[in-house]
Amino acid sequence: MPDEKVMNRRDFLIKVGFAGAGIYLAGCAKKTGEILPTPISEVNPAATQETTTPDSTTVNTPEAVNGAAYLAVARGDDPAEITRRAIAAVGGMERFVKTGADVIIKPNICTDYYSFEYAATTNPIVVATLVSLAFGAGAGRVRVMDNPFGGSAQSAYKRSGIEDSVAAAGGEMEVMNQNKFRKAEIPNGLDITEWNFYKDILDADVVINVPIAKNHGTTGLTLGAKNLMGTILNRGQIHANIHQRIADLVSRVRPALTVVDAVRILMDNGPTGGNLNDVKQLNTVIASADIVAADSYGASLFGITGSDIGYIKAASDMGLGIMDLTSIKIEEIAV
Repeated sequence: MPDEKVMNRRDFLIKVGFAGAGIYLAGCAKKTGEILPTPISEVNPAATQETTTPDSTTVNTPEAVNGAAYLAVARGDDPAEITRRAIAAVGGMERFVKTGADVIIKPNICTDYYSFEYAATTNPIVVATLVSLAFGAGAGRVRVMDNPFGGSAQSAYKRSGIEDSVAAAGGEMEVMNQNKFRKAEIPNGLDITEWNFYKDILDADVVINVPIAKNHGTTGLTLGAKNLMGTILNRGQIHANIHQRIADLVSRVRPALTVVDAVRILMDNGPTGGNLNDVKQLNTVIASADIVAADSYGASLFGITGSDIGYIKAASDMGLGIMDLTSIKIEEIAV
């Protein structure tokens, strides 16, 4: 399995495209496959579709914009390039980030046990490429943060390789201050109706959710929805009725964009891993404004469907996104 060493600043800037040509936002992605069983409305980027949940609560489901893919899957050897191409295919970062926006990127940096090669933490090049794209779209501030359960945030940020890569891209690594967690209502929650969330994440103009696709001993898989557990306190209590409670968290945080890192995926012994034999290199990035669709596609990488993962089905049942991949426009890109 090839190694991706943490780069120095100069090498990283060249890698993600700061040097020379600048930030690449090409929309000319090569399509290797496209599912179009149902036409998708061409709507304004901010438009949403109202959906009624089983308890008659109205929520919003994102739609595709002006010919862009509802979900994009990019494959190739360069994590920066496939990230750029996936984002371009779903409408470009400008669809999500406006001039002056306060952007928070939420990767999975769960522990300081291993480097990212072990597929327990999000690929640092994927994260830093999103930082560069956000600045290219006009973001005023881009912060990257998580709330590790193993080791300190400082050591986990460093060990993962994300700290150095984000710094090279001009972003900020923020240690989540315990004093910034606040109790907030979850108006559409079916099991939990309030929880302690990180205030800045609820207040940010844009939240970009960047999970790594990996096995999890309790929920089956960690994907986008499960990654939002890093935005709250008292995570142990979420484990009671965990699948519905994760879906309830999704209804409150609602990331603008979910980017699933499947450059390497952890096939077994998740969430922390520790054995390279459990890691499978797929060189894939998935992007969508719909966290349910992104997670449903992520589940397919493990040979299952979204309906096989309780929290994906629960979120779909709440009207928080589309689980049926045959009903959306998917663009598959080979780089």
